[in-house]
Amino acid sequence: MAFLLLSGLLLGWYLRPDLKSPTAPTGQSNLVRMTMRGTSLIIPANYIESSTARTGGERDAITLVALFASWRGYSPAEARLFLGNAPDSPVIRLALRGDPGNLDGRARLNRIYLPHVMDPKGSQGPFGLTQYDFAENSGYDGNDLFAGESAAGLVLLLCERASADFSSPNCLAVDRPLARNLSFSYRFKRAYLARWREMDAGVKGLIAKFREH
Repeated sequence: MAFLLLSGLLLGWYLRPDLKSPTAPTGQSNLVRMTMRGTSLIIPANYIESSTARTGGERDAITLVALFASWRGYSPAEARLFLGNAPDSPVIRLALRGDPGNLDGRARLNRIYLPHVMDPKGSQGPFGLTQYDFAENSGYDGNDLFAGESAAGLVLLLCERASADFSSPNCLAVDRPLARNLSFSYRFKRAYLARWREMDAGVKGLIAKFREH
């Protein structure tokens, strides 16, 4: 009986309403001040995924969440959109992190990816992109690499192929410099690949809005 009582108390503790995951979103929009490798940011709390990061201060890595293409942060009214994983989920996860290497898109393509593709010249891909096919056993099996020119330089998009294991494939816009020793990347559903230019401009606009000048 004592064991059952103790088990019940422990279960009640873990399921209590105020216990939240470190990545539980918040609908609060209070402004959070933080510094990353010398770059000052002021970000509404409902864009910051981690409750720890929402305390502000000096940070080396944070993840932000927003909806494409409204660029709104989390709200309880749109919780279903933020927590879902449908193939057309509009959630974008934007990662900022300290990055001493700080390679731009062109350098990252040449140093990291081209040694693993079949044709370093690539081929004409969809949506104005150049497509690179990875060699067999390259370590990138199940992914396609796309490159596109934007106003700020080369954008690299590493995209999962849809399969039985990946019914809701993602694309990763690979790390690019944001400031000295600071880079950014973002992840979105492959269903939105056709709108990569709009997405890239929106991400950069969002970052610009959060940077303290």
